[in-house]
Formats: sequence, C-alpha cells, structure tokens
Amino acid sequence: MFTGYNTPLALLELELSQREYEGHPVPDSIRERVCALDPEADSMNIAVTDPIFDELDALPKSDDFPYIQPNDLEAIRRERPEGPRQLGSVDGSELLDRLHGAWTGRACGCALGKPVEGVGMRGAKGMDGRQTIRTYLENRGQWPLDFYFSGKEAADGIKLPCQLSQRENIAFMEPDDDIHYTLIALHVLEKHGASFTWEDVATAWNNCLPYNAICTAETQAILNYNNAVPRSNMQGRSNVHWVTAEYTSTHRNPYREWIGAQIRADGWGYACAGNPELAAEFAWRDAHWTHRANGIYGEMMFAAIVASAFLIHDPVELIKIGLSEIPQNCRLSEAVNAALVQIEQCDDFHAYMDWVDEHYGDLSPVHTVNNALIVVGSMIYGQMDFHQSICTSVEGAWDTDCNGATCGSIVGAASGSRGLNSSLVAPLNDTIKPLVFGFQEITMSELAERTLRVHTSFPR
Repeated sequence: MFTGYNTPLALLELELSQREYEGHPVPDSIRERVCALDPEADSMNIAVTDPIFDELDALPKSDDFPYIQPNDLEAIRRERPEGPRQLGSVDGSELLDRLHGAWTGRACGCALGKPVEGVGMRGAKGMDGRQTIRTYLENRGQWPLDFYFSGKEAADGIKLPCQLSQRENIAFMEPDDDIHYTLIALHVLEKHGASFTWEDVATAWNNCLPYNAICTAETQAILNYNNAVPRSNMQGRSNVHWVTAEYTSTHRNPYREWIGAQIRADGWGYACAGNPELAAEFAWRDAHWTHRANGIYGEMMFAAIVASAFLIHDPVELIKIGLSEIPQNCRLSEAVNAALVQIEQCDDFHAYMDWVDEHYGDLSPVHTVNNALIVVGSMIYGQMDFHQSICTSVEGAWDTDCNGATCGSIVGAASGSRGLNSSLVAPLNDTIKPLVFGFQEITMSELAERTLRVHTSFPR
C-alpha cells in the first residue's frame, strides 16, 4: 500500500491537472474513468488507481506545448538568459548584520502569515482569501495589515489557528516548515560543505525532521526515497539502491510544481551571499529530487534573489537576476516577466493582485507560480521596505506564511538587522523554537553567526 500526503485516489485526481500543466493532454476517456471512481470505496484501491497512473505517465507531450523546461542543471543553464552570476562580497561584520536581518525577516514574515494561511487559501463565506483577510482585519479595526493578527472575537465568527503567532501571545517563532527547511540547509552545509548532494538532504530530513512536519511534494519524495533505499545504506553499511531524483520527484507526486521547493530557497541564498549562480545551483540540488520544472525553478530563482539582496536593493534588478538563473522560456519566467509589465500599469498592489487572480487564480493556492508573483509584487509595491513589503505579501493571500517568509528574507538581507525598524521584530525575542532535531530552541543571532561561518568556508 502506497499512500502519502493523501489517498491514492486524491493523488490521482491531482495528477490529471498536473499532466495537463506539463503539456500532456489527458483524454476524456481517462477523466471519465477517474470521475466514475467511488470517493469512499475506491479512495485506497490501488488496484484501480495504479493502472491509471501508469497510463498518465505514458501520455505523449503535445507538439503545441510552447515551453522548454529541463530538469537537469546543465540543461537549465543552457536555457537561461544572460546574468551577472557573481556580484562580489560583503565584509564580515556587515555580512553578519545582514544575515541576522535575513533570518529575522524570514521569521517575522512567517509568523505574520501563519494564522491566516488557511483562510488565505480558501476564503470564508463566499469570499476569496484576500477579501477574507481584509474583512477579518476591518472587523477588528486593524486594516491595513500593520502588526500580527489578533485572535479577538468578532461578529464574523472567524477563528484563526496558531495562537502562538497571534499578537496576544507571540513571544518567539513557533514551529513551521518555512523555518524548518532553512535550518535544514544550514545543517547540511555545516556537515557536508559546498559538496553536499541531494541524498545528503534526504538523509538530513530522515534524521532531523518529524514525518508530520513534511507536506505535499516533500512527503511523496521522502516516501519514494525511503521505499527504495535500504536502511542499511542510510546508516552507511551498504551502498545498494537504484533510486534516482527523477523517481523520487515524480512517482505518485502530483505536487511536483507546487511551492514546497520554493520555500526551501533561503538558506542556500544566505550561505551564498553575493553569488547568485552558486545559490541557484545549491537550490537545484535541494529541489530536483522533490520537484520538477517550475517547482525547481522557483527555488533557484529565489535563492539567487536572496543571495543578491545582500548587495543589491533594487527590487526589479533583483528579480531580473533571479530570472537569469532559470530557463527563459518556462512558465515561471513567462509569468514573472508579464508581472513586471503589469506592475507598471497598476496603481497599487491590490489592483495588481486582481490581474494575478484573473490569470493565475486557477492554480493551486500552494503552487509555485502564483505565489511567486505575490512575492515579486510585494518587493516592488513595498519598495523593499522591511515592514511594508512583508505586510503586503501577507495581504496577497494564498500561501501567506510562505510568501511572508520569502519576502522577509529578501528585505531582511537588504536592510540588515540595524535597519529593521519594524514592530514585527521585538515580539519574537530573537528566538526560534522549531521541530528540527538539533535546533529545538535557538536565537537568530546564533543562526547568523553559524551561517557566516559556513559562508566563509566556501572557496572563492
């Protein structure tokens, strides 16, 4: 029996959309067979679902599919546009301050968005996620967003989760996958240095992350890996396995272009401050065993942006550096370039988000592409101001904690800790309390110091 993040039938239903998105038209005959399955009796019936998965795997790509979306690093680099690749270095004391700012920004953005992640995706009472967030704040006299969400009761009856991230209680960054994966990156680099492999990342997950802290594409990939690799190999007693990154990222994994890799970008960007090409390479190693195509590119693009933000503070220039590390004819590049044009025509962030909703609102609320557009818009409309950019990113809805965290890393690296004149900073008390073994409670100051040591250990 192979399940994963959801039932075999639920995974199959998502796979229909994913194959279409990849340019493999799904015949009506297959769709009709899936629709005819009983949602209860067939939900765990792999004797029924597995043959359909195999048929979907075998579907040919349409000759009309306009995108070139390779998955291996050298092919990605052949398809990318010109870019700076390396920007230079930041001196030690200045870099330490900027690393502290980046870690702090990531935590602030994550904590700000955490209580509304659910309503930001689904909305409430017929409203979309963005309107639900706005209505929630207006009903409490707190619009526009300017501080952590209150858990205060109101007539709307909406109750937010994550009480430890609400303004009445917040005292540290509580556990969240957007923080966990950044810590995993630091752990991997401390243990293996710049030569780490994707298998080292998989081992770190097995050793350091509780299974219930892993979601969607990551769940499917680590299950694929563990089903294929003997425990004796993981413990260094043998080297017998056949698993490939293509298998772990694709087998029964319809989430392979969702946001899970994009949220893992930041730690690689911190360690590669000033070196967007190396940051994108590290991100590729981390991403390509769990994701494919735009799922990989989202992590590569934002790793390059984060690495560049330590030296460059213009949002459009940063975005273009990020685009220079991914294929120029992929869905993510197309969407971000279109967004840059649209931003010039929209007076404010929410007018821009109306355009994003219209053109990308049919994607999953945890897809790479639509959420990347929220971060891009927040950087520009927020003018790279630490406080305003983070608040804007959470107002954009969909995956609020992910987008707040990514935006926070970028503006935090650009500002440095000395420039964080935001009310979001003090309530966290410089402290993270994650579920990652070895990091159960740690200050962001210490994380900055450890990241600096990793950074300085790389050959230049």
